[in-house]
Amino acid sequence: MHPSERTSSILPGARDALAGLKILDASRLLPAALCTQLLGDLGADVLKVEEPGRGDYQRSFPPMAKVDSGTFLLCNRNKRSMTLNLKHQEGKGIFLELAAQSDVVVEGFRPGVMDRLGLGYETLKEVNPRLIYCAISGYGQDGPYQRVAGHDLNYLGVIGALPLFGKAGEGPMVPGMLAADIGASLTGAWGILAAVLARQHTGQGQFVDVSMMDAAVSFLTYHAAEPLFGNVDPRGGEYRNTGGAPCYGIFRCADGHYVTLGALEEHFWARFCDLAGVSQIKGEQFPEGEARERQFRLLEDVFRQRTRQQWVDLFFANDIPGGPVNTMREAFDDPHMRARQMLLHVDHPVEGRIPQLGFPVKFSGTPARIDAPPPSLGQHTAEVLRALGYDTARIAALAASGTT
Repeated sequence: MHPSERTSSILPGARDALAGLKILDASRLLPAALCTQLLGDLGADVLKVEEPGRGDYQRSFPPMAKVDSGTFLLCNRNKRSMTLNLKHQEGKGIFLELAAQSDVVVEGFRPGVMDRLGLGYETLKEVNPRLIYCAISGYGQDGPYQRVAGHDLNYLGVIGALPLFGKAGEGPMVPGMLAADIGASLTGAWGILAAVLARQHTGQGQFVDVSMMDAAVSFLTYHAAEPLFGNVDPRGGEYRNTGGAPCYGIFRCADGHYVTLGALEEHFWARFCDLAGVSQIKGEQFPEGEARERQFRLLEDVFRQRTRQQWVDLFFANDIPGGPVNTMREAFDDPHMRARQMLLHVDHPVEGRIPQLGFPVKFSGTPARIDAPPPSLGQHTAEVLRALGYDTARIAALAASGTT
């Protein structure tokens, strides 16, 4: 069986790294949802609490599968789902019962929303002092922007990242990846785990404040050296790592496809120049002004002399940092992506066989697993309520009242 065809796990066997960790997931949208999925992949018991009728807003975002959206299905596996109206008094009571039995609560609302519902950290820690409460928001829980509306693009604009994208003299452009959103998912996951470790020493839970803006700032660690130590603002098409150096760029090939070249080190650059037949430019790796434009034009002509695969073969055979520019569909069929099990498939009771992105860390002893496909809306509501001691009649009454 090819790794990409595994149906039940990323890697077989072994006890889960986070077995026994109970997470109450009040997420809406991607950042908090992906955060809890990552923890669920490692064995945490994740219960997703969703709005009755509508559920997580991502369920309706295109492109759609049969019932739910592709984006929902890609960040909600290894979870159970129950519906619960947090505006109903009975719904609040059930949420408090669940929080009392949980290790972690994760939510992605704007600051103050859960407090207004009477379900903020100060309330929850009264019923569970060991509770770790992770709030993932756009700008964080304090500061002048704490309640400002935003999305990934807005956060990248505030932190000065957008000028890194684009061509020289053309201004910033919209990036194609959600650095702030995904960054917050990853930051939230390790922030929660750090709080879990801290609790082993203190016996107490704590509030974990994750800002999408703050998480994106971490991605500036390399580029921030320019303004902080060199008094220069790096811009797209002007800085050596943002398209301003021919040795670190994207080039079109004879077949219309593209390749990347990342020959930043002198020895890689020299080797590339010799093998590409442009030994005359080995001594000018980082030209400026007109010399840079001439070198770009020269390399553009050189790369058009071979196909993408021919260039990739040359790079890989001669230890040169370079590779294909795949479309995303090509990427999911790339032999290395497949070998690293970054595309998997699981069977869903409603959607059928669906693809899933693989877990980004490989463990030798406690590997991540896909034990359950993304849940249908409210799939586990009755099961959860029965575990809390509610009988069949009470469960039916809660559904009829719109509480669940």
